[in-house]
Amino acid sequence: MLRRAFACLTLLLAAAFPHGTHADEGKTRVAILGVDHTAQLVAEKDQPGMLAAWLDLAKPAAVCIERPPEQASRQDFYEFTYEVQGIILPWAAKRGTALCPIDWTPPMDDQLLGFGVDLDTPLEIRKAQGFQGFLAFPDRKILDWDFFAAEDPATLAPLQKWAAEPAPRADRDLPRRLYLYRTFMQAQRIRAAAQGYRGETMLVVVGYFHKPDIEAILKNDPAIEIVSPASLGRPGEDAVRAATTTQHRGAILAFNLLGMQAATGVVNWDWVGRVLADFAGAAPSPEAKLFETRLAMLTGKIAPAEAARRYAAIANDKEAGKPFSWDGVKDRARIDSFFDPFGNLDVRQRARVELARALFAQGKNASAEQNLDQLAGELSPRKTLQLRGYTPLLKPAKPS
Repeated sequence: MLRRAFACLTLLLAAAFPHGTHADEGKTRVAILGVDHTAQLVAEKDQPGMLAAWLDLAKPAAVCIERPPEQASRQDFYEFTYEVQGIILPWAAKRGTALCPIDWTPPMDDQLLGFGVDLDTPLEIRKAQGFQGFLAFPDRKILDWDFFAAEDPATLAPLQKWAAEPAPRADRDLPRRLYLYRTFMQAQRIRAAAQGYRGETMLVVVGYFHKPDIEAILKNDPAIEIVSPASLGRPGEDAVRAATTTQHRGAILAFNLLGMQAATGVVNWDWVGRVLADFAGAAPSPEAKLFETRLAMLTGKIAPAEAARRYAAIANDKEAGKPFSWDGVKDRARIDSFFDPFGNLDVRQRARVELARALFAQGKNASAEQNLDQLAGELSPRKTLQLRGYTPLLKPAKPS
């Protein structure tokens, strides 16, 4: 695996247009799967086990992922690419499959010059939503997102229209221009990597908005055969279930129940309930009990007082001082993750946060604050400041 991985990185420095010497080795079959980053955690038809089972079905010689080679070599990935860290990396590690990082991003100086911010570094206190905010999917259409959604021209049409039309003001056209250059460089890195897999299948998993342009750039390369991901087969329900891990289920539950997604109300409650039943099993852990309580609270099956009682029991359970099955945290010095203001806490600590939320819901603000003060005593100064910064998110929304 290491030899193939290093070969993949080395080939990225090779000539962009392969000819001649390898012609007798056949073409590299390249399937570009367009994804909506992290949508696997909210769309049942695109769930983590679907991608894992499809990778088993396709049996690729290599999988190309959306991250520049330099950062990927340091195990530094985008926060929001759950499909990479949560699915592809563990799948590839278990099977010894090579990974080819194929993204390109502008140097830091150019980011600051063009946008005025470091696009890879979150704010100290993230915004609740929007640019540099927590990731959530507020549009209910996401619940129907299919694993092969990017194979539908209707999905790609709005993006293609945007990419083809300059902004009315040239000084506001940087996002589109950068998108075009970035996608071209992604295609070139795919082209270079494909040289090492003649006669084999190489998969590319990339944001769906990059897919049409990449395919257009590569389609005339005589050494590459672009194939539809759907042509490689669609996993059946049994295969998806078999490929689904405890970590996959934990990610689905954490994203929908503990993260900012819960506040949108855009949640497939039936699916989440079934995932939770599989996750909890016959003897629910403190983590599963926390998920169960949060689900019951969000769906109106228990009142805040009963939720508070349950959370208090979990917070006082010595067995609850363990990390979550999955949390999506990139920077362990922070209290948050890319989708959850309190994502970097263990189960016992998170139960205390949810206890405070339930107390705020009952109007018991003094008790809620006292509970958070107790938690703050266990945290670093930086995490404590972030805890205070995110506390308003625990309080009931004021009537508009």
